[in-house]
Amino acid sequence: MPGSTFQTNPVDLPKVLDDCHRGVIQLPDFQRSWVWDEDRIKSVIASISRAFPIGALMSLDTGGPVNFKPRPVEGAPTEARDVVPQSLLLDGQQRMTSLYQVTLRGKVVETVTPKKKRVKRWFYIDIRKALNADTDREEAIIGMPENRIERGDFGRAGELDLSSAEQEYANLMYPVCQVFDWDSWQDGFDEYWAGDEHKAIKAAFRTFKKEVLENFKHYRVPVIALDRSTSKEAVCVVFEKVNTGGKALDAFELVTAMYAASGHELRKDWYGDDKTKGRHRRLVDTLRLADTEKGILAGVSNTDFLQAVSLFYTRDRRRAAVEAGKEGKELPAVSGNRQALLDLPLEAYIRYEAQVEAGFVRAAKFLHMLHIYRIFDLPYQSQIVPLATILADIGDAWEHEANRAKLFQWYWNGVFGELYGSTVESRIARDFVEVPDWLRGGKAPSTVSETIFRADRLKTMRMRLSAAYKGVNALLMRKGAEDFRSGQEFDHTVFFGENVDIHHIFPQAWCKGNGISPAVYDSIINKTPLSDRTNRIIGGAAPSEYLAKLEKGSSTAPPIEGATLDGHLRSHLIDPAQLRSDNFEAFMESRQKALLEIIEQAMGKTAYTGNVPEEGLDVESDAEAAEAGLTMPLQSAA
Repeated sequence: MPGSTFQTNPVDLPKVLDDCHRGVIQLPDFQRSWVWDEDRIKSVIASISRAFPIGALMSLDTGGPVNFKPRPVEGAPTEARDVVPQSLLLDGQQRMTSLYQVTLRGKVVETVTPKKKRVKRWFYIDIRKALNADTDREEAIIGMPENRIERGDFGRAGELDLSSAEQEYANLMYPVCQVFDWDSWQDGFDEYWAGDEHKAIKAAFRTFKKEVLENFKHYRVPVIALDRSTSKEAVCVVFEKVNTGGKALDAFELVTAMYAASGHELRKDWYGDDKTKGRHRRLVDTLRLADTEKGILAGVSNTDFLQAVSLFYTRDRRRAAVEAGKEGKELPAVSGNRQALLDLPLEAYIRYEAQVEAGFVRAAKFLHMLHIYRIFDLPYQSQIVPLATILADIGDAWEHEANRAKLFQWYWNGVFGELYGSTVESRIARDFVEVPDWLRGGKAPSTVSETIFRADRLKTMRMRLSAAYKGVNALLMRKGAEDFRSGQEFDHTVFFGENVDIHHIFPQAWCKGNGISPAVYDSIINKTPLSDRTNRIIGGAAPSEYLAKLEKGSSTAPPIEGATLDGHLRSHLIDPAQLRSDNFEAFMESRQKALLEIIEQAMGKTAYTGNVPEEGLDVESDAEAAEAGLTMPLQSAA
């Protein structure tokens, strides 16, 4: 059995802080800045002063495979930047930076109040309160302004002035910045309080030194030191576990820190700067209309992008292994999981980044072809990654009609098979390999060949966030649905200009008044895309009434001929006679059949009408795929 890759040792607090000062201990560059407020600083000072535990630190020895760009703790001298650190502090930054700033640095501390107001503070220990067993120690820790003068009621009459050493002596206030070097301060204190009449005060200070100050000097911090052989994945997991109260660390942060060690600014690639628009902004602006804040790709995250790059890198590694004669478990997996992202070398990122970005841009165009214009209407955010990588891989071949038809079929099988809702890493990698192979004449991908759709699923689609619910809406618009009032089809101009959304056909108010359950009338069968203005005209009236209103017209809308209005209704797969007679039951039955037909056309298969087994719509086995080394068998990957 391999041994542990860490050791736990107690280390003297003064040594830890001195190592921070000299740059021997630094922080990985992905760590967020020091953010503790004044009250939390007082709390940690109080804990040390009573020799109470403040928790273990965790460090990573440098020089191993995890090569992060380091940075000194906040407030360390400039020379610390030139030092190659011996270890990086993974957990304990806030505690050690706070203690370093208030004890060793010798300068005023720039912090914030609990209400986030920026302030500058010197910290003191009230000797009298510290020696009073009935006083909470935190009440003995005092924060003073930069000039060390606190005006107003500070627990005593008048102001508190600590602007000179003599005032500190007089008020029995000990400066925390001298807790490790009290000799000179004590010399001045003894001189100030000279004379037999002050023996009690000097004795109190000696007690204070013994019971409070020596706790700082002799305090030992438990340090869990990860040795340099610790893997990237372990570092990521450890950091997330120990920072439950702080900012969660994702793979992008770790990869950013590792690339920074080689001089590459991954964060700048993604976020840009004052002079350069980053990749994230470029994706947000892709196909963004002038009157909207963001386009369909605004939800693509930095880890999504890394995942797409990783799929290319790991697939090419597998192909190379096949060419080298390897087989079976010797073949590396095609993957975009977190471990794959952490193992993504900088040269691979640089090799594929432009190709992958072009794939995401094509994905936006593809989604617009399907009449999916907003993130809110996107069935699955996670399906954009395989879509983008597939389009990046096949290049201009996506412009051929036959290929697009297959891509549409694959996409709708993912949506109506409801395959991209959870545990999608294996699905993404499988589709990335299988779909391009299918376009080149290979067998259909498992997302197409193994997916089923239940005929009765339409009745249970009621949630606006459901992927299949959104899919039906997009299919209706793509099939040429026309607004009841204007007769316009819902291209992107009408969609945004007319504020189109999914609305009830038989209004809720009418359904409630006729005793119809929400479980029935809220189904997607009773909903369709309409403009906001049309929906206001519909209101809560019976269909026969609002159709008559549309035909009659108003001062702001011309009348609509009955035959024309019937055509608008049919474009939504609605039988006009059923709406005009307010026949809800017949309408629900006939429209369910009509919607089922367009779903079957989109998926390229007949819906399932029998009893579906417990495993439901997704018949693949991710466990088997994982055991095979992917995400999929990948015989076609070579």
